[in-house]
Amino acid sequence: MRASVGGKTRSWLRCASMTPAGPSPVVTQASGLPRRVLAGYALGSLVAGAFGTVPGLLLLPYLTDTLGVAAGVSGLLVLLPKAWDVVVNPLAGRLSDRSGTRRPFLLVAGLLLGVLFAAIFAAPFAGGAASGGYVAIAFLTAATAYAFFQVPYVAMPAELTDGYAERTRLMTWRVAVLALAILISGALAPLVVEATGGGRIGHRWSGLFVGLLIVVGTLATFFGTRGAESRTARDAEPSLVAQLRVASANAPFRALLLCWIVQAAGIGTMLAGVQFFADHVLRQDAGGTFLFAAFVGPALLVMPLWTAIGKRHGKLRSLIAASLLFATGALVLLASPALPALVVYLVVALIGAGYAGQQVFAMSMLPDCIAYDTARTGRRQAGVFTGLWTAGETLGLALGPGIYALVLQVFGYVSSATGEAAAQDSTARLGVLLGFTIIPAVLVGVAVLLLRGYQERIAK
Repeated sequence: MRASVGGKTRSWLRCASMTPAGPSPVVTQASGLPRRVLAGYALGSLVAGAFGTVPGLLLLPYLTDTLGVAAGVSGLLVLLPKAWDVVVNPLAGRLSDRSGTRRPFLLVAGLLLGVLFAAIFAAPFAGGAASGGYVAIAFLTAATAYAFFQVPYVAMPAELTDGYAERTRLMTWRVAVLALAILISGALAPLVVEATGGGRIGHRWSGLFVGLLIVVGTLATFFGTRGAESRTARDAEPSLVAQLRVASANAPFRALLLCWIVQAAGIGTMLAGVQFFADHVLRQDAGGTFLFAAFVGPALLVMPLWTAIGKRHGKLRSLIAASLLFATGALVLLASPALPALVVYLVVALIGAGYAGQQVFAMSMLPDCIAYDTARTGRRQAGVFTGLWTAGETLGLALGPGIYALVLQVFGYVSSATGEAAAQDSTARLGVLLGFTIIPAVLVGVAVLLLRGYQERIAK
């Protein structure tokens, strides 16, 4: 049996008021987190921002235009290692739950990830096939390390504070740093490639730069959260199967997770197309860097605005609004070949504003789902929920480049081993445009419909 949070009304949109639909606060009052803890936790987003962004931005064009791997094969090489996280993320969640502490996982996995990330772009083999295989193995190993950092990291907010509003405050800090990390890594990584000679050498330097950024974020969050109070429930489920059963029975979490996966696929598709769109539609030098800066930069400015909107209209309705802003902007970009570059960048800025809202509200709704489950079961299971969450996000972000690569393959995109993009015919350029615009718009728009189940609860 199911009951709606909104009372007798059946309108899922009307349920999203100042008291959002879905899990309600478990504790109505909670002390505020110290700024040191807020900043320390937020700086972990340097790791998430770098690893979540740069592979999706650089890896596909690196494979197609530097290593000479066919677009369809390149898509598989990017997809499969990240799809592996669907298996390893829940395992990382269970292990961190049973350990009783999250921070050692952050330190060890984060430092390993920094080294492994640099290795992805090392390209020690000359041939395209050997280099492609090497990238797949290095990326798989790095994705495994990332799982053991990200799952405990995402689990921490539900244990650092028991306050509904305080979790939103913590997520606002986190997303602000995440936006900055994405801006720094995503905008500077391509510039490092160009400034250090391009091709294989340039990508090696760029991989080293991002690896160092990951190490900095790891150390900052490990030491910044030292001594922070942790609120945990009494015990954990005795088996992984039992934990997954409880997670699947959490209707709000299930709806939010499905939405998050599909939206991540849409975002990942757009990120994968940035360099291709810059090279073959805008045809501007450093266009990829400008596009990425236009996408992420507004997030730093609109974060306070989204926070105010969330307080007034609730998290659910605000997430829907942010998603529709993203989708609408992506559809407008269909007209890019006829628009001045400045107008394109402004539209991309609107898409970035929508992206910022998606991140703030989805990630602040996740701890609410975890707290709802803790109140219902009395058990500490944050790691399992966040393991599924990060596995879903990773799968979605991995599907994005795979989808984009498939579009390129279907439209006849020509690969190159010179370090420079090959000239493309009008059909291939159309594929570049459609993959960057209409496909992300459709995916993000469809994901909104999946939020219908967020206000549902499973009655005892």
